Amino acid sequence: MTATVHGAPSASGRPASGRAAKARPFYLEEEHAHAEGSSTYLGFWIYLMSDCLIFAALFAVYAVLGGNYAAGPAPRDLFDLELVALNTTMLLLSSITYGFAMISMEKRKVAETQMWLGITGLFGLAFLSIELYEFAHLIHIGATPQRSAFLSAFFTLVGTHGLHVTFGTIWLVTLMVQVSKRGLVPANRRRLMCLSMFWHFLDVVWIGVFTFVYLMGMLR
Repeated sequence: MTATVHGAPSASGRPASGRAAKARPFYLEEEHAHAEGSSTYLGFWIYLMSDCLIFAALFAVYAVLGGNYAAGPAPRDLFDLELVALNTTMLLLSSITYGFAMISMEKRKVAETQMWLGITGLFGLAFLSIELYEFAHLIHIGATPQRSAFLSAFFTLVGTHGLHVTFGTIWLVTLMVQVSKRGLVPANRRRLMCLSMFWHFLDVVWIGVFTFVYLMGMLR
């Protein structure tokens, strides 16, 4: 009866010891399984957190400088709440339609996803158009960023948000082109999810702008 010996045989024909057989270089450790795209989501969350810090700083600046009118116009002299409410509605509706696009994406309906993305883009363009009209009107009546600290802080905060919406709209159009060419492949699905987080983040920031800048400004 032959005894079973553990371990691979050595060059001399003798079996290698158990310790030698189990020894492995430190750089050959087993790799841990990670979900596909997890690093993309992690990196994008880090980016969103950095954007949160930027807007937090801008809100803090506005809180300090928002009452310095330099004998110039105050918020109640400049703001048109009906126009701002319409602008807010455009952005909130775009958030809803993007949610519908995500539902269609989960159902693998390419045409329906494209339709909702297109509607979202139109709402985004409407928001930007109204904001540009507001800025042009303020500048036309002499309420420029150089007029007072309040206006400098206002244009910086609201303008920065508008730049983010502009970037998001360009990104949305780019993804629509990619989806039309490659369909709802995993890479495009991840990109659409990242843009979804970004778009909803902008909605949350705008609610803060609408409340803190416009509504509270009218009460001063």
